[in-house]
Amino acid sequence: MQKNLGQINSNVGRRTFLQWLSSTPFIAALPTDAVAGDAESKPHTVKISDGMIVIEFNDILYSRIGCNVKDGLNRLSHYGASDFIVLADGKQIHQFALSSSVSLPLDGALGTHFLIKGVSKEGIEKSIELTSLKKYPGLILYRVHYRNLGQTALKIKSWTNAAYRIEASTGKQQGFWSFSGGSYSDRRDWVQPVKAGFSQPNFMGMTSSDYGGGTPVIDVWRADCGIAIGHVEGVPKLVSLPIERNGERVQIGLNAVHDEVILPGQEFASHETFLFVHAGDYFSALDTYRQVMAGRGLTMAPVPAESYGPIWCAWGYERNFSLDYVAATLPKVKALGLEWAVIDDGWQTANGDGYVDKQKFPRGEADLKDLAKTIREHGLKPRLWYTPLAVNPGTDLLHDHTDMLLLNADGAVQDITWWNSFYLCPAYAPTVDYTKKLIRKMLGEWGFDGLKIDGQHLNGVAPCFNPAHNHKRPEESVEGLQEFFKAIYQTAIEINPHAVIEICPCGTEFAFHNMPYMNQTPASDPGSSWQVRLKGKTIKALMGPSAPFAGDHVELSERGSDFASTVGIGAVVSTKFTWPVDPKPKDSFLLTPQREQLWRKWIGLYNKNMLPTGQYRGDLYDIGFDKPEGHVVVKDQKIYYAFYAVSWNGKIPLRGLGAGEFRVRDYVNDVDLGVVSASRNQLNVSFEHALLLEVVAVSAAAGRWPGNITT
Repeated sequence: MQKNLGQINSNVGRRTFLQWLSSTPFIAALPTDAVAGDAESKPHTVKISDGMIVIEFNDILYSRIGCNVKDGLNRLSHYGASDFIVLADGKQIHQFALSSSVSLPLDGALGTHFLIKGVSKEGIEKSIELTSLKKYPGLILYRVHYRNLGQTALKIKSWTNAAYRIEASTGKQQGFWSFSGGSYSDRRDWVQPVKAGFSQPNFMGMTSSDYGGGTPVIDVWRADCGIAIGHVEGVPKLVSLPIERNGERVQIGLNAVHDEVILPGQEFASHETFLFVHAGDYFSALDTYRQVMAGRGLTMAPVPAESYGPIWCAWGYERNFSLDYVAATLPKVKALGLEWAVIDDGWQTANGDGYVDKQKFPRGEADLKDLAKTIREHGLKPRLWYTPLAVNPGTDLLHDHTDMLLLNADGAVQDITWWNSFYLCPAYAPTVDYTKKLIRKMLGEWGFDGLKIDGQHLNGVAPCFNPAHNHKRPEESVEGLQEFFKAIYQTAIEINPHAVIEICPCGTEFAFHNMPYMNQTPASDPGSSWQVRLKGKTIKALMGPSAPFAGDHVELSERGSDFASTVGIGAVVSTKFTWPVDPKPKDSFLLTPQREQLWRKWIGLYNKNMLPTGQYRGDLYDIGFDKPEGHVVVKDQKIYYAFYAVSWNGKIPLRGLGAGEFRVRDYVNDVDLGVVSASRNQLNVSFEHALLLEVVAVSAAAGRWPGNITT
């Protein structure tokens, strides 16, 4: 089939600019005098503060930001043009003479609403609507409006909000750390130090053919405090959230294309944006973001107990698995204490049709149904792999329904390179109906209890220009992706209220707007044990402190056996071992007697403590600045600490203790480490790689641990 399916009239210039936006260093787009020398000397005219965050505006509506989270006010930036527009001719409009400012209490004393206005010399009125909410100290929500007061039309190219240059700390601990919500084909760390030369655009559209989307939040923090920015729109938006280090400053911002003409008297508005200042690392920012979005209707799915069951996946045999290999492994899976058996990629003839491969299953669907039944007879729950929105060349689906394809501006299909497939449009009703039909077959007819939905292409899609879809805007495909996953989730839950719906976006950052429609998330092909842990911390913030995050196959971790990085942070254990034989002479995952002893121990520890069902306390340790790296889970009036380092010999603080005394035990090696209290919480220890501790109250005075756990 020819890839070009016909020319489509479209605004190619807009698409070209989106591509440019995803790859151009942000610093080049800033006004040249955005931090003018005389701007800092101008006294602030308007000050907005909720006690934690402080934003000051001067008389040209440049602003600076500070935080009151540690030891008084910490300045994060100097005055600069934080919010501005760029016209089609490249002119930047960033100075607006202050004309008015008012503040009004919200109904019910929930917070305060602010309105600040100014006018540029070009005759453009800028109105900044800001809201602080008492429920979320440190958070400011705002939207910027631009009105054309002139007599001629304005051609707008882009707008930018929250453009701040974060200054270096004056404290002893120097440097910056960052969280980025963008997706990249190199599957880089979501959490990174911001070193000299660091530059990352974090475009929320497609960053390559089949990588894109993400969580529209970035966070940059110092040892004393940090700042997060993002948007709180109910659907994905094609924005960039760049982070770039320039000397001793780190530039952040949120910018978007706004390619339209504004007539005299008309106005346009930015997306609703947020600023959040905090102490510690990025966890509190993502946790607050989740709560704000829940208040706007994006609530996480209920979690059935089945989502916490430990997992065996047949992917150890890869695509060439056979019925005999899987059936032979099931008794060992059950004997080790695992609860799920996942049939991975390879059961199907191709992506799209949903036909059963008769080379593996001679009787077709009947054999696949029998396999699900056999898994259940072994006391396990069957789950099936599936990659939606992908169709292979040569399939019946593609032959019969080219109308489902997502088409680019030039009429070409959008490639999914890993699967050698093409994208289907998620915002086209026939695509949704066809997918729901497949889900009913997998769970209803074939008898599987869950789905492993897999693919790096799942986070985002490109704008769709297929004329058969009658989209009002090409971006409807981007914004409709979450509704597509909602349809999958709701269809599955209607069939089986306890179905586990796992979405694995294969190494990319999770798209937050899709997350309410899954009830398990894996570490999605981690490249290291560090990625297992940082992804766990991220998911526990975005989905809640008891989120059923799975560490993915332990064979992907350091040494192929780092259960400590999964168990310690409160993640679900998962493995893809083969047994009693492995047909692959290379890259074998055979469960040898020595490995079986290790697997049995760690799976037993997992099943005994079930830490994912506890409350993850991501606020107690800074994953960037604290050494050794620390994680905490509170469960059943016990505190479980996990510390990680290549090698450690020295003191570690046990944070979060309440009144009374507590006994400390290394629960992996069953070693008593003594008694601590809140005033004597330093523990002198030595360990390699990981130390996992259980802390239990030993005196009647010991009470609940401080700090609110949000759900």
